[in-house]
Amino acid sequence: MAMGRVDGRVAVVSGGGRGLGAAICERLARDGALVAIADIDIATAEMQAHRLREKGCVAKAFALDVTSEAQWESLYSQVSAALGRVSILVNNAGIAAPGTAEDTELADWKRIHAVNLDGVFLGTKSGIKAMKEHGGAIVNISSIKGIAATSFSAAYDSSKGAVRIFTKSTALHCAENHYNIRVNSVHPGWVRTEMVEEGMAKLEDGEAMMAQIRALHPIGRFGEPDEIANAVLFLASDEASFITGAELVVDGGYTAQ
Repeated sequence: MAMGRVDGRVAVVSGGGRGLGAAICERLARDGALVAIADIDIATAEMQAHRLREKGCVAKAFALDVTSEAQWESLYSQVSAALGRVSILVNNAGIAAPGTAEDTELADWKRIHAVNLDGVFLGTKSGIKAMKEHGGAIVNISSIKGIAATSFSAAYDSSKGAVRIFTKSTALHCAENHYNIRVNSVHPGWVRTEMVEEGMAKLEDGEAMMAQIRALHPIGRFGEPDEIANAVLFLASDEASFITGAELVVDGGYTAQ
C-alpha cells in the first residue's frame, strides 16, 4: 500500500463528530493518521469513529468540552495512552449565532468566544506541551469572517479574527523556542455544513440570504467540507514544512474581490 501523507501520526480534531470536523477526520484518516475524534457530543463522535473504522481507518472517539482546561489536559493523556503521542492538532470546534454589535446579548458574545477562541487557546496551550519535545503541526480553523466581516455576525467575526492573530503569535512563539511545531490557520468561505444551515434556518429570510451569500463567491457556489479538509491535510503534512504563521484562504474567491 502507498504511504499516506500523514501515515502513522496521531491527530486530534476538536468538533470532529460532524460537519467540517467529520470531513477533516476522514481526510486525515484516509492518508494514514490515527484520528482522535474529540467532541462534546460523544454519541456523534462514536458514530463517526465507527464509520471510519468500517473503512479500515484507525479512529477513536473522546468526549471534550473545548472550554474546559482540565478536559483538554485529560484528553491528551487519554489519546496518548490509546493511540500514541500526538503530533497533529486541528482546532475545529466552533459555534455561531446571528447578531449585530447592537443586538447581540452579552451571554451569546461570551458563549461564542468561549468555544471559538478560548477553546483554540486551551487546545493549543495543551498541544504545545504535548508536542514540543518531538514537534508537530497545529491547524486552527478560522474563517473568511476573520478577514472580511459582516454586520450580522459580530461575535462570530470577532472570535475568528482573534483566532487568526493568535495563530500567528503562537507560530512565532514555537519557532523562537525551536519546538518544531508549525501553527497555521485555515479560512474557509461559506461551506454547506450543518452549522451554516442551522444558523440560516433561524433567520426569517434565511433562504434569500443563502442565495445572496452564494452570489458573493466568484466561483459561483458554496464550498464543500472535503475542500476544506484537503487544505488541513496539506498544512498538517510535511509538504508544508516551511509554512508557519500563515493563513490559507479557501473561499472560492470571496475575499479576492
